[in-house]
Amino acid sequence: MTLSYLDNSATTPLCPAAAEKMKAVMEQTFGNPSSLHTLGMEAEKAVSEARDKIFTALGAKKAGKVKPQMLVFTASGTEANNLALIGAATAKERRRGGKIIVGETEHPSVTETAKFLETIGYKVAFIPSPRGVWDMEKYKAELTADTILVSAMLVNNETGAINDIAAIAALAKAKNPEVLVHCDAVQGFLKLSEPLASLPADLITVSSHKIGGPKGVGALFVREKVLQTKSLVPHIHGGGQESGMRSGTENTIGIAGFGAAAEYESKTLSTTLENFKNLRAYAEKLISEKLPDVRVNTPAGKYAPHIMSLTLPGVRSETMLHFLSRSGVFVSSGSACSSNSGHKSHVLLSFGLPEKEADSTIRVSFGVQNTEADVDNLVNSLAQGLATLARRTKQR
Repeated sequence: MTLSYLDNSATTPLCPAAAEKMKAVMEQTFGNPSSLHTLGMEAEKAVSEARDKIFTALGAKKAGKVKPQMLVFTASGTEANNLALIGAATAKERRRGGKIIVGETEHPSVTETAKFLETIGYKVAFIPSPRGVWDMEKYKAELTADTILVSAMLVNNETGAINDIAAIAALAKAKNPEVLVHCDAVQGFLKLSEPLASLPADLITVSSHKIGGPKGVGALFVREKVLQTKSLVPHIHGGGQESGMRSGTENTIGIAGFGAAAEYESKTLSTTLENFKNLRAYAEKLISEKLPDVRVNTPAGKYAPHIMSLTLPGVRSETMLHFLSRSGVFVSSGSACSSNSGHKSHVLLSFGLPEKEADSTIRVSFGVQNTEADVDNLVNSLAQGLATLARRTKQR
């Protein structure tokens, strides 16, 4: 059986460069990065080297003794998002009870954190995204002088829709120059041609396992202005690691793998992006020819080609996922962090899909390892699945 892994937005295979680096660090650099002896200094050097590689991949200035910005390592993108929202909202007394604006289609690590902040006294507004585009009129109406934080993801994890972070940030800063703008760029890091550091965001979240690195490592990129004004505080306290922003012994092996993956993916980025574009075009062509009843949910605005949302005719996504899996094709029904909850996708509902269609939608997400053969396998398996599952439905 030919295996076609097309769920790269959930996680990516570990790239060879990351695996090699992690093996070397595992065998040779086992000290605690906070220890002052030689082994500790070697571990700290491995962390520092990885930080510099990620800074470079972000298109930012490299770290040094005096950091113009900071990269805080966390255990995941989810933790980095929590640090951004909770750390920014609670940093200053005058922000208490202020307004927070987030996208309705954000990852649960943002929407649920915003809801938590609402329970402790903050005002929260959610901006819908019909056809994947932020409702800018609704956003303008929600912006007030007491808005302290705006959070908008760069690339949506279910539809591939790209938010206009520049426009969102400009409106926020015009209303309140002190507002902080956070961008969850987990699905956009090394998936778009523009470097993330060029985004006009104060806080940017990235994750290792979405770019060929290991699971269990994320990072929050923090601008100089945020550091100078002490506009971010930690929410995990203890030994004061990561310049006091995230206590806990650093995951040296994972961080080293993250750095190696970022360096490797940066070098092959142009080839990767061209491959994504070609695979998307090929998939859309085959679907229109062989699966005319399957609808591609293309965002109305800009979108990243490596993520495709497909609505199936009369077949629940969960049922199709099991059929495809038995055929060696692996896709998902949406965010891997919430697909087991049994709830309808908040992203697809905001996009404009009725509940029944949202329940019959799958996500296909390409990775660096995918080829046209994987697309062939997907379309052929979908055709078989639709025919088989439709017959079973009629027999009931």
